[in-house]
Amino acid sequence: MKRTFLLLMLTAGLAQTLSAQYSIDALQEKARQNYPQIKQFDLIEKSAEYNLSNASSVNLPQVSLSGRATYQSDAINISQGPISISQSKDQYQVMAEVNQVLWDGGVIAARKQSIKTNAELEKQKLEVDLYTLRDRVNQLFFGILMLHEQQMQTDILQQELQTNLEKIKACLKNGVANQSDVDAVSVEMLNVDQRQTELKSAETSYRDMLSALTGVKMDANALLIKPLNALPDDKQTIKRPELGLFDAQLHLLDNQTQLEQTAIMPKFGLFLQGGYGRPGLNMLAPGFSPFYIGGVRFSWNISSFYTRKNNLDNIQLNKEMVNVSKETFLFNNNLKINQQNTEVDKMRELLRTDDDIIQLRTNIKKACSAKVDNGVSTVTDLLREINAESLARQQKALHEIQLLLEIQNLKYSTNN
Repeated sequence: MKRTFLLLMLTAGLAQTLSAQYSIDALQEKARQNYPQIKQFDLIEKSAEYNLSNASSVNLPQVSLSGRATYQSDAINISQGPISISQSKDQYQVMAEVNQVLWDGGVIAARKQSIKTNAELEKQKLEVDLYTLRDRVNQLFFGILMLHEQQMQTDILQQELQTNLEKIKACLKNGVANQSDVDAVSVEMLNVDQRQTELKSAETSYRDMLSALTGVKMDANALLIKPLNALPDDKQTIKRPELGLFDAQLHLLDNQTQLEQTAIMPKFGLFLQGGYGRPGLNMLAPGFSPFYIGGVRFSWNISSFYTRKNNLDNIQLNKEMVNVSKETFLFNNNLKINQQNTEVDKMRELLRTDDDIIQLRTNIKKACSAKVDNGVSTVTDLLREINAESLARQQKALHEIQLLLEIQNLKYSTNN
């Protein structure tokens, strides 16, 4: 039973290891969800809800309370014959006032729309910040792929050198090679070992950074899936979040125009005042008394016309500035897209000749190896040709990863 349990545990662990495979799209989404700034989306939503609720509350009856107690140096005092009227110098009053808006000139509706647009603007700013994570993931992802390919090619080179070392040691025993030849190959193998150590260390560092960025454990067992080297169907249409940010800025300026329009509109409302004091509305009554006043209120801030034209012109100027920024972004981004398309074409052209170069380098190496066996060439010449063939293989692996990276960069530039 115990052995069965251990077997199941080992099988589960192996399955988990084999399933640790990640695509570039999956890691980009992981990085987005893991980034602390993602929490601001909910905060923006809640803040907008509170502001909208506050704006809507203006339509509700507005109640205010006030009171005062005063003492004045003189007061009304009438004494003529049988008529005697006097007012107290100390006066008291407590009052409540209720105001109800009938028509505010569209201020509340414009403010609510401005709150929504401002929230959308903040979200778009956040989208732009989060979008840059994709580029960081791209660089780390393809950096790991490139380092891994270089290690594979280095392993092949190490195996090649080991084979030649054994062959030269055999020649040394037969007296047809020198100890210096063995030492030359051994030194080259040590150099390759050092190179392999550097590559492994660099890959570990890249994996650690990718783990911190995505929140996913990216150890040596985590397999990165190479994306397809197919270009996006649409290479020209740009869907970057920056464009949404520019549109949100323009919408916010449109809301400011609406607010300027409401500033010159008259306002109507109802009001009711009720209170208790001495004196009441009848200034000549000697004692405390209740009172109330109700009616319709009208207001119109004519001075808003003084600054309206300048404010509207300033809003239009800001719109033009946003449009210029948008055009500049599209111009620079299109230049980058053209450059990336050129790089993709270049990498594909290089890959077409990489196999031919490798084949020729292999032929040259084999010929040099035969010459070494016949004593015509030296081991140094053979090592040079072995390194040349290894470099050709590394160049092909490098071009393959660079092609994938350029395609991914193109997708990043267009968001397609």
